[in-house]
Amino acid sequence: MLVAVLAAVSACSTSPPRDVNNVCAIFREKDDWYDDAADSRDEWGSPIPVMMAIMYQESKFQHDAQPPRRKILGFIPWFRPSTAYGYSQAKTTTWDDYERDAGRFGADRDDFSDAIDFIGWYNRKSLQRNGISLTNTYALYLAYHEGHGGYSRGTYLKKQWLMNVATKVSAKASTYQTQLLGCEEELQRSGGWFGWF
Repeated sequence: MLVAVLAAVSACSTSPPRDVNNVCAIFREKDDWYDDAADSRDEWGSPIPVMMAIMYQESKFQHDAQPPRRKILGFIPWFRPSTAYGYSQAKTTTWDDYERDAGRFGADRDDFSDAIDFIGWYNRKSLQRNGISLTNTYALYLAYHEGHGGYSRGTYLKKQWLMNVATKVSAKASTYQTQLLGCEEELQRSGGWFGWF
């Protein structure tokens, strides 16, 4: 009985939010996520809507998201194209850099708190290395996707599809920002108590 209850609780804690298009609904459903996002904002200076829009694009808030496996002859499963994993779709080497640089040893890519902190950290690095404003979602996403070196070399300029995606991420951040303005005071007052009453 206890094992079944723990399994059910675990499944609930890692399932994606029901309404991924409304940041207020996300934070109301996942009652500790707002505090985690606010902690990352306070640590790294990256606005919550920007970080959440990047996470939406990367994983749709699925804790164990991974790139699909390549297939041989169209049907035999093969290796995945990259080591990207988790909420933030961070690659293993970049995640290792984050753990060392931020002192977050033992952080997990499938943990929301760690993943949102990673995105905040990465955005701060984009500011430091490429001078990208922490409110410029479009450029931050391009650097997030291409890496800091790739962004500085302008590799995205040959990828119209990626620039289109970055435009969508920027629009999502604007939507989240508008939504958050209408509920953030409530979230701050309530702290981590949603779902208890």
